[in-house]
Amino acid sequence: MISIRKNCSGHAPYTRRHFLFGAASASLLSVHADAEVTTSRAAARGSARACVFVNLNGGASHLDTFDPKDGPWNPADADIRDSNGITLSRRFFPKLSNMTRDLLVLRSCASWEAAHERGQFYMQTAHSQNPALAAEMPHIGAVIAHEKGASGLIPPFLAFNQSNIQGATFLGGPYSPMMPPATRTGVSTLTHNFYGTQSQQRFNERFGLLEALDAPLRQAPLNDTMAAYAGYFARAKSMMYADAVDAIFKFSVEDENRYGANSTGRAMIVARNAVRANNGAVFFNITQGGWDTHVGQFDRGITANIYNLTNDLDRAVGALAEDLQSSGHFNETLIVLMGEFGRTPGVLNSRLGRDHYRPVMSVAMMGGGVKGGRVIGKTSADGGEIVSFDWSEQRPIYPEDITATIYSALGIDWTKGINDTPSGRRFYYINGAAEDRFKPVEEVFG
Repeated sequence: MISIRKNCSGHAPYTRRHFLFGAASASLLSVHADAEVTTSRAAARGSARACVFVNLNGGASHLDTFDPKDGPWNPADADIRDSNGITLSRRFFPKLSNMTRDLLVLRSCASWEAAHERGQFYMQTAHSQNPALAAEMPHIGAVIAHEKGASGLIPPFLAFNQSNIQGATFLGGPYSPMMPPATRTGVSTLTHNFYGTQSQQRFNERFGLLEALDAPLRQAPLNDTMAAYAGYFARAKSMMYADAVDAIFKFSVEDENRYGANSTGRAMIVARNAVRANNGAVFFNITQGGWDTHVGQFDRGITANIYNLTNDLDRAVGALAEDLQSSGHFNETLIVLMGEFGRTPGVLNSRLGRDHYRPVMSVAMMGGGVKGGRVIGKTSADGGEIVSFDWSEQRPIYPEDITATIYSALGIDWTKGINDTPSGRRFYYINGAAEDRFKPVEEVFG
């Protein structure tokens, strides 16, 4: 184990997210200056610049998404076919069925948890929800933001459609998720046009007055939280009246029609815009809810049925992949689709749905150095157990391994630990990674 002294106080100013949405609480804790970082100096791949992480909140059924099987549980119109070695339902995934050369499916995955709250926490942090430590565990997007820095026009970590998302905790406000609205009109508070053509000038004058009045407190702050606000407001101001920033959060009716006029599609458009702009954002958490399909999962009278869920996902992800390929950003953008656990195998339950299932789940990936057109792992005929792991460790692929794979793709050493946290406890990016208990799935990259 190698010990490295790293100055963790050199954070960029606080993000616009706090200014816009009042989430300054993330700045109450911060990593100690000159905190000690430990690492095994793992060799990260660095095949991706950004990651779009699609959180299938509720626990997507592997049997009805990325590991379909012939069986009496399928609806008559499922239309399950093989395309380039990957079996998918063309009814559920019409676009991705035609993009299988770029798609990788991990079918030998498993979760540690079978309850939503704990499973979501695990997926968001790669750590168990230990009550003694949970408040200090940052989201993996915050870790990535911390590693990549917050030097662009927009914050490094954007999150959409999820209220119970873990923040940056002790890593500090600059790495907290900005949670903007995803609408065609963009973020309305980026400009304050109350005074016509004089609006920006008046805004700058008032901001200058604020800085003058606050100068004594900025120069000699009463505490760390107050000190954080100086940079915090300057950071927010840098996003104001900036056409390049404004354009990221706006999109056309045509785009909305292609991606889907729903929260998943709209968020995916903003992620596309931000990836193309390359103005600081590196991690996008896009949550699609509704996957807790205990009842009537094929009932079209229920809004969150498998038809709607899969079609919305397929449309948005397919359009994102197409646009990133067209603009030349696909190979540098890792796209990951996963939920917190799988769902019960074989026949449907008595309520014509599926219940929580920890032993088997599926994860899909595209772009960012991923070698597509392949499947890793194999499950039994009813999807109830893993019969072939198909990777070096010959065991299930756990959330820690998926996180290590994401970190490696983004050029981050997944074995790092920060010793000097506010609580005095050591924070490992991934528990056990330094001892090689969890690691990237190198087979993902071919």
